[in-house]
Amino acid sequence: MEQQDKNNKKEIQFFEGPQSRWKNFKYAVSVFFEFIKGFRALHFVGPCVTVFGSARFKEDHPFYKQARELSGEIAKLGFTIMTGGGPGIMEAANRGAKDVGGRSVGCNIILPKEQHHNPYLDKWVDIKYFFLRKMLLIKYSYAFMVMPGGFGTLDEFFGTITLIETRKMEMFPIIIFDKDFYRNIIEHNQKMLEAGTISEHEAKLYYLTDSIPDAIKYIKEKSIMAFGLKYMKPKKAFWGFFEKGISRLF
Repeated sequence: MEQQDKNNKKEIQFFEGPQSRWKNFKYAVSVFFEFIKGFRALHFVGPCVTVFGSARFKEDHPFYKQARELSGEIAKLGFTIMTGGGPGIMEAANRGAKDVGGRSVGCNIILPKEQHHNPYLDKWVDIKYFFLRKMLLIKYSYAFMVMPGGFGTLDEFFGTITLIETRKMEMFPIIIFDKDFYRNIIEHNQKMLEAGTISEHEAKLYYLTDSIPDAIKYIKEKSIMAFGLKYMKPKKAFWGFFEKGISRLF
């Protein structure tokens, strides 16, 4: 039997895949310059709260109205509202920030069917790659709001919570807004807990609520107080990097 296994291993022929070093190098260079573009565009945004959610809700939808009101209250705390920069929940969140005079930024994805940035952004950057865009949405934020959405929103939620779970980023609060919409996801999380694939501690890495005042209270406690955030003083531009300064960006 052992000899037969050895013979089988010798007979296996492996497939050849794309191995062009030149293409890989060009891709790596492209990713590098996308990183630099994103860092330069968002350098002065300050502490953000990122709002994840579907691009498909119109302004008369209850989820759109919730996101707009909630984001306005978050902006009043002094946070910059960051989104993926598109329509739907993203537009609602950016619009809510503008309603109250807050800052509003977006990190838009470039798609074959181009997704235009919404009109409520003070500053935005267009990014080619989803993984890089998701990193930028996470990098500047001290809290994350998960509003109703589809596959992309779930990817952003689970990607963020995995980074927190594995201590690749700080214990920033994740708030899931709308208990009924995410009921099945929460039930599945409970199933994972019972099966032992996540721990009791990991099951508490997100907070579930339908209340805007409750969400605001949680952000105050877990973001502002927990990380000692203070109101910023005006920053001067560093002309060596050709920066225009924060007063010119917003």
